[in-house]
Amino acid sequence: MSRLPEEMPEVTLLGNQGTKYPTEYAPEVLETFVNKHPGNEYLVTFTCPEFTSLCPKTGQPDFAKIIINYIPREKMVESKSLKLYLFSFRNHGDFHEDCVNIIMKDLVKLMEPKYIEVIGLFTPRGGISIYPFANYGDEQHQDLVKARMLASFRNDF
Repeated sequence: MSRLPEEMPEVTLLGNQGTKYPTEYAPEVLETFVNKHPGNEYLVTFTCPEFTSLCPKTGQPDFAKIIINYIPREKMVESKSLKLYLFSFRNHGDFHEDCVNIIMKDLVKLMEPKYIEVIGLFTPRGGISIYPFANYGDEQHQDLVKARMLASFRNDF
């Protein structure tokens, strides 16, 4: 059964040829659509291999691969709006850890997912790589929150 246009009134960016690309941090561009399978517990993964932000002290660019995994509830994030949102960090000056936590908190506020995690795989600067991980889960997913946090401690170098 195909999704009908009237089922997606919040989706305005997808298919829009006049898309404006934000030049500053823009959580307001995020859009959602209704999850047609809220009774199923399933995972959605997004990978953004070209994430950029700015060092808040030097203004130099930082590059990362951002991975977002989430278990949806009633709302799901629309991918084009997510792309525009992530691109809006291009001129945003914050530390790597801040960017990952901001992204996670914005998506929690937007969707109220059952579980979400955001991973930042930042390229080395000054000889050091930084890989921040932030996650959130509702009451029923606290075991997953703890397990994923423990699993994310890196010792494979």
